[in-house]
Amino acid sequence: MIEKDFVTEGLKRTRIDEYLEKELERAGYGGMDVQITPLGTMVVVYAERPGMVIGRGGKNVRAITNTLKNDFGLDNPQIEVKEVSVPELNPKIMAYKIANMLQRGMHFRRVAYSTIRRIMGAGAQGVEVTISGKIRGSRSAVAKFVEGYIKKCGEPSIRLVEEGFATVQLKPGVLGIYVRIMPPETVLPDSVEILPPKMEIIEDDEVVEVEELDDSEEIVEEEIVEEVEDLDELEEIVEEESAEEAKEDS
Repeated sequence: MIEKDFVTEGLKRTRIDEYLEKELERAGYGGMDVQITPLGTMVVVYAERPGMVIGRGGKNVRAITNTLKNDFGLDNPQIEVKEVSVPELNPKIMAYKIANMLQRGMHFRRVAYSTIRRIMGAGAQGVEVTISGKIRGSRSAVAKFVEGYIKKCGEPSIRLVEEGFATVQLKPGVLGIYVRIMPPETVLPDSVEILPPKMEIIEDDEVVEVEELDDSEEIVEEEIVEEVEDLDELEEIVEEESAEEAKEDS
């Protein structure tokens, strides 16, 4: 049945992920992806330190390839190693870092707050860190630390929020670390983008009508100019006569 094949394939992927998580813990294992190709099975491994995954001369990669082929039944497995560009936005890597700090004896609150600051500083929209187990004494407790916005329910919380889990063995008992991160590029289905208003200036085209002058108007203008010129001559004559009268009186 198809449903049975889905379950079998899911269990196989989970087993492969657990194996790689245990084998590549020191390399900063950040997850894997299995792709079926015509040439075989492509396994993409994401790690913080790809050199440790490959090993000297490809020794580690060859050992992992043989294990995937013999123990997990993959057809012609091929491993591709990719480096995690921003480890602070990978929940698996950050969960391992929290486990290592707790194993060194650091207080869980200090570890959680410092991790949250690093994740939010990398640009995440929200982060949630949960530490459960015997963290305060002989009784089990759960400490949850949240910052920013992170989806808690519905289909977007499964598709858009990345999750990572790690465990650490301490003297009081085993602690579980659960990290959930909402990446910076996440766009929620109900998000609304408000565009800034656009100022549109509409200019009315002014039409200036030019009237053609008639011949009569041109003639009138010429007559006015001539009258003005005669007036200037009359003023000159009056000034000359007044000057002569002033000489005679003297």
